[in-house]
Amino acid sequence: MRVMEIPQGNSREDNKARKQIIKDFYASWIAEHPDKKVWNIDLNAYIHVKFSSINETAGQASKSYKSTREVLKLTEILSKAKLMKTMSPKKDDENQKPYSEILIMKHRRVKLIVGKQKTKKEYVQYCISAKK
Repeated sequence: MRVMEIPQGNSREDNKARKQIIKDFYASWIAEHPDKKVWNIDLNAYIHVKFSSINETAGQASKSYKSTREVLKLTEILSKAKLMKTMSPKKDDENQKPYSEILIMKHRRVKLIVGKQKTKKEYVQYCISAKK
């Protein structure tokens, strides 16, 4: 994948540009990974990337340069993140409704949030961000 300049400022334009970089990255990642999943060593299961994964991550990670940069390491994060804790989904969060559990995982400076789907019991990437 080509190296791209990630805006480092906090302006609305920088945020919008980072969001587009993340969406473009996911599009090329899915082209390389048509099954849209990566085996996670710690969970001993696949973590799936879905439309909701892209939307949530683009919305959250685009808020900072560091988080946007970390998203570009998606395959490594999905495969090597380690489970830190499991929690219940937030009752008032519409985006977390499909999940029976929310898993907080970490890999180096990155926090990976994974949802365990109620119906298929699949692990789905929910969001990626640089740890604060």
